[in-house]
Amino acid sequence: MTITPETRAEAERLFAAFRAAGAVPVEADVLQPAEILLDLYGEDIRARAYVTQDPLRGEMVLRPDFTVPVVQAHMQDGAEPARYCYMGEVFRKQDHLGPRASEYLQVGFEVFDRDAVAADAEVFALFSELVQGLGLRPLIGDIGILLAAIEGLTTTARRKAALRRHVWRPRRFRALLDRFTGRAALPPARAALLDRLKSNDLKGLLDDAGPQIGLRSEAEVAARAQALLEDAETAPIAAPEAALMYDLIGLAAPADAALHHLRGIQPLMPTISGAVDRFEARLAALRARGIDTATLPFEASHGRSTLEYYDGFVFSFQGLDADAPPVASGGRYDALTAILGQGRSIPAVGGILRPALLAALKGV
Repeated sequence: MTITPETRAEAERLFAAFRAAGAVPVEADVLQPAEILLDLYGEDIRARAYVTQDPLRGEMVLRPDFTVPVVQAHMQDGAEPARYCYMGEVFRKQDHLGPRASEYLQVGFEVFDRDAVAADAEVFALFSELVQGLGLRPLIGDIGILLAAIEGLTTTARRKAALRRHVWRPRRFRALLDRFTGRAALPPARAALLDRLKSNDLKGLLDDAGPQIGLRSEAEVAARAQALLEDAETAPIAAPEAALMYDLIGLAAPADAALHHLRGIQPLMPTISGAVDRFEARLAALRARGIDTATLPFEASHGRSTLEYYDGFVFSFQGLDADAPPVASGGRYDALTAILGQGRSIPAVGGILRPALLAALKGV
């Protein structure tokens, strides 16, 4: 990739600003072990990763982003609190020609701090300052509120797990929610399969599949069949709970108004109380840093089609072209530190900017 002098200068400006904010510069190898990274990034990045085979190191991937390797390094021997910054190319395949590049320069900032609310406000305010005056639209969200709402549903653990797993795939999530609430019928293929299972035709299904049934044993297939039958007997999510979930995933309003709305439905969804408390504290911390939360746009579903390791506060700064990638984006990924922490974890939040897009906006 050829990096123009204008893009390089913009990247250096951002990198210097992060260092001035107390971040320690870090690097990450361009070639990363594929097994760990692809399990953590989720479906979208797995489909877009450049994967190669190394004769000594096994399956490797061209660096899709910096966050996972930075977290890995921090959880091995990092101090608390900690701030890191980085600058370098990342690589993601695209399925069509357009404004999204398959290789681009990225500059990022990551904060590991147990005062999560203050760290959220720090990162967002710093990014807001760095893109000030460029006409970008800020947008925040909180995936933690939706995850908390799922936990409060009166349904089976299996259905809750399915909804959690597909939070980052909005269309699939909506299809599951429609089915679990009784708003949509079963897909024809699934209905036909259930009919055969209900008639105790599991042996016939296995015979139809022949000797090759993938990596599952017959016992595993039988267990899956039993799970499908049990799910088919599960009662739909009650209408009041369903209405609240649909209301939540569609919530879009200025942040202060969104908080007021969430407080209004909180008595009916008590499991979101902690997440809404954190949202309120975050807005207060943002106001203390000069952010106008009365006009700051909030969408409860924001961030659900990005990286799957985000599990709380998310944000972006978007230009006028909705098809173009955000100029800046980020979020909270506490669960990722627990996965990579070998028994310990620490709240963490960060974000990235695309200096090429910033340089283009400035016309330099």
